[in-house]
Amino acid sequence: MEENFKSYHLSDQVNKALDVLKYNVPTNVQSEVIPKLLKNQDLIVKSQTGSGKTAAFAIPICEKITWEENKPQALVLTPTRELAAQVREDITNIGRFKRIKALAVYGKEPFSFQKEELNQKTHVVVGTPGRVTDHIEQGTLHLEDIKYLVIDEADEMLKMGFIDEVEAIMEKLPLNRVTNVYSATLPIQIEKLCEKHMQDPIKVEITNEVTTTNIEHNLFEVKKELKMELLKDLTVIENPDSCIIFCNTQEQVDDVSTELEQSGYPCDQIHGGLEQEQRFAVMDGFKSGAFRYLIATDVAARGIDVDNVSLVINFDVPREKEGYVHRTGRTGRAGNKGKAITFADHYEEKYLRPIENYIGFELHKKEMPSKEEVSNAKSAFDEKMKERRIVKNNKSARINQDIMKLHFNAGKKKKIRVIDLVGTISNIPNVTADDIGIISIKDNWSYVDILNGKGSLVLEAMEHTKVKGKQLKVSKAKK
Repeated sequence: MEENFKSYHLSDQVNKALDVLKYNVPTNVQSEVIPKLLKNQDLIVKSQTGSGKTAAFAIPICEKITWEENKPQALVLTPTRELAAQVREDITNIGRFKRIKALAVYGKEPFSFQKEELNQKTHVVVGTPGRVTDHIEQGTLHLEDIKYLVIDEADEMLKMGFIDEVEAIMEKLPLNRVTNVYSATLPIQIEKLCEKHMQDPIKVEITNEVTTTNIEHNLFEVKKELKMELLKDLTVIENPDSCIIFCNTQEQVDDVSTELEQSGYPCDQIHGGLEQEQRFAVMDGFKSGAFRYLIATDVAARGIDVDNVSLVINFDVPREKEGYVHRTGRTGRAGNKGKAITFADHYEEKYLRPIENYIGFELHKKEMPSKEEVSNAKSAFDEKMKERRIVKNNKSARINQDIMKLHFNAGKKKKIRVIDLVGTISNIPNVTADDIGIISIKDNWSYVDILNGKGSLVLEAMEHTKVKGKQLKVSKAKK
């Protein structure tokens, strides 16, 4: 009998979120991890990107979180800001109907803003090691109630030089916590860290199912000066719904992006030279379907979770074998089929053998497309270029479609508390406490998520309903 999420006996709130998010059949890593983490077991999980590992730890953590507790109960460490933001979004989505508040903390964002959020009820903190350390040292992140620690992409932490900070954080956490480590590879330093700081961990190794079964891997041997022409020909023939083109340098990203933009491609670019706010804006645009082609350095190889990326093109061969898996793992996600195409000139061939040894098979060599093939595909390509990309499976949009965030013009300074807002709103006819989502109370205003499509009903009722004897101005919050 095929396993499904119902067999884990999760709460109604978590099951409801999984239904809306269309999590139907657990992936291999989810089948292995979820039952063990629900039993509070320490785990070392070797699994590639795109295998569903975020949900593997997010589902049990959301299930085990006690909503009433105000201090963080789970800490997730990630190597990059993009990944921190993505993991926070996934946890928020899965914990939506349980009102789980997850907060992402990372550099290049005001410390004061994060400090203010941490003063509110926060269940899960997701962050990069540097900023998490800052909050611990400043006393703004309380660790005494942390029951779950997740170290995500531990091998990347090691590569980026964060492993000492990670260990220092681990030493400050309660000893009775549950620790999960996730990594595509397990270098000796990671194994030593696990041995020192984990209690009888169970090792879980997931075979590289995503690389082999969901993704078609092709290779074109091409001179460097002919790569741009090949890129244009192949995008015409493949005519993807959405496509990520990876380059090794910011300069190459600029060159490819400029050339495609001048040729009328709906595209944008992302790399480490952009301000964080710009990087998030580009990612949001790609996820929402504002453009079809994203040109990126490896900064985008982690933390992009767009289910219908149908094509990944390595304009440059990645210099590291792990990078190939992280790049190509952006396609073929959530059970969908994907295609990964790599361009290699003569000087890049030395990087191919380590990649093929690592993934366990040879990339399929393809012949250059003929002018006739390109010509035959051109009209369909031109037609699609005129259309806005339809986002087929935007999980966040789906789970938020029946949610309205309301803005109240009073907060802590007017002595407004969570209990005051819940009590008032749940007394509105046809509204119950189950229709109230995450509440955030600032000094001078408050935000309340209204679930189950009842936002308009609450908004209208609050125009003539007082909170603690005060008539508050209520409006739909601006995004």
